Amino acid sequence: MLQEIIIPILNKNIKLEAEVFYPDNDRQNICVLLAHPHSLYGGNMSNNIISSLFSTLSKENIPTLRFNFRGVGKSTGSYGHDIGEQEDVRTCIKFLIDKEKFEKVLIIGYSYGAAMGCSQVNTFKNIMGYVAIAFPFDLFIKLKNLAQTSKPKLFIQGDMDNIANFRTFLKHFEDMKPPKEYKIVNNADHFFMGFENQVSKYALDFVRNLRVRKKV
Repeated sequence: MLQEIIIPILNKNIKLEAEVFYPDNDRQNICVLLAHPHSLYGGNMSNNIISSLFSTLSKENIPTLRFNFRGVGKSTGSYGHDIGEQEDVRTCIKFLIDKEKFEKVLIIGYSYGAAMGCSQVNTFKNIMGYVAIAFPFDLFIKLKNLAQTSKPKLFIQGDMDNIANFRTFLKHFEDMKPPKEYKIVNNADHFFMGFENQVSKYALDFVRNLRVRKKV
């Protein structure tokens, strides 16, 4: 089932535009939450990578939700200077757990969405881990600390990226707690134009493996 929905933020006059895919009568499996790049630089849930992920996961019958941060698209409110965007992520996770009754959630964030999304990995025990695509570590050192966790993590990085700087990626990766793994997309810069399918395949394989591990 694919549908457009609105997710309200409790006690605030803010509503988040979202799109969800739910297989019929399946709340036992992991639901994936997708977080998009920076809204001040044109990021939204229709971004090339987020759209590719949403399409790929949906075709594999994996429950998936993507949303627009506050002030983007039909989401109300305005840019929240990172604090508000972290609240947006928590609101969506809480929606999936409390209203939609999913027992397990996996965060997949791209660029700014990786910083905002992955920083919330420890806020709910239902969160199984995350996939961080082009996490801009150097720009969000404090959020890197919040993204530390003993839950499974996959980092996807382009070797031509000078925003989420590839030259410092391995150092940041080494700082992260296990279990962890990374995939390098050769010849890709921060925007992964032409590499959407490769990024989505890496993420899909991680989700599949996590689902298998959680069933054992």
